[in-house]
Amino acid sequence: MSETGSAFRLKPVAFEDLPGWSADDPSPLWDAMADCRDYLQSVKPYKAGRLGLTADDLMPLLKAGAVAQPSNAVEARAFFETETRPFLVETQPAGTGLVTAFYEPEVAVSDVRDEQYRHPFYRRPLDLVDVDDSNRPDHLDPSYAFGQQTSDGIGLYPDRQAIDQGWLEGRGLEIAWARSKVDVFFAHVQGAARLRFPDGRLRRITYSAKAGHPFSGIGRLLIDLGEIPEAEISMQSIRAWLSAHPDRIDEIFWHNKSYIFFREADVDDLSRGPIAAAKVPLIAGRSLAVDRQIHTFGFPFFVHAPGLTRLDQGRDFARTMLALDTGSAIVGPARGDIFTGSGDEAGDLAGAVRNRADFYILIPKQAAERFV
Repeated sequence: MSETGSAFRLKPVAFEDLPGWSADDPSPLWDAMADCRDYLQSVKPYKAGRLGLTADDLMPLLKAGAVAQPSNAVEARAFFETETRPFLVETQPAGTGLVTAFYEPEVAVSDVRDEQYRHPFYRRPLDLVDVDDSNRPDHLDPSYAFGQQTSDGIGLYPDRQAIDQGWLEGRGLEIAWARSKVDVFFAHVQGAARLRFPDGRLRRITYSAKAGHPFSGIGRLLIDLGEIPEAEISMQSIRAWLSAHPDRIDEIFWHNKSYIFFREADVDDLSRGPIAAAKVPLIAGRSLAVDRQIHTFGFPFFVHAPGLTRLDQGRDFARTMLALDTGSAIVGPARGDIFTGSGDEAGDLAGAVRNRADFYILIPKQAAERFV
């Protein structure tokens, strides 16, 4: 066993040790694997996480996938059994893996601001700059990946409250205006949205950058305030509470200082998901958001979440997935966010997912030797 950090390690296991493996059908992953291969070959490699797996480690698997085109679930599983070795992401303390879910909402919007459509989706401002160890000032916490460029240097960017109160007005950054501030907020949480215009046009927006401030979940705030019991917390219960307390929306939203900026994306194929952080379209039910500080995009995971039955017709969730996205709230080695699809039905599926889970990373065999 190889130590891979202070809070977790990779434990070699056999495929027969993966609960539910024999019933899984990983064949939907092939399109995404091809997309990842094309991106790595034509654009640039994915940044390696602290685990140390690189795009070079991944590429043999992707190239083998281009040759092997499985016609059924048995052949798809056999491919991974031949090409990879599974490792349990063993957390310390044990059993602390967690899975949630996200989706692509559809939001009613307009090109023009009026009394009905008043809440903007913003593009990235010009004075928002990437921050890393090469340019981070001493006063800026290492967790900040973005800051504001001023004549005096780099500082904190204005937070959600300041932006909601007009900080960016007049800069021409608006992509569209929504009727619902709540819809805009939840699009920020999801990191993408389909925009439906009054004339029927449909456009996509996806994550471009954030203001830099840490994410603070409003669900936890409402629990701590005694407004919603922890056992009942979900996107649906949060929306219902906000609808019943419109005078407190700003109070709750401004607790989360994080603010998301978007870029526009064409909708070429509605059967495919939005372009995610890995720069390829997400696949509903098979795409996973992970902590990119630890993991590297494109690698396959097998996720087993006992008790999570709402996504698999009453069966425990047990699926092979690709790490294709990330998020502010996705922090830790055994932490994942399942993409459930687009629209209201996908939102209903995603909204109540919060389950303990075991994460197994499937490492191409040559690279796997480093972890045994």
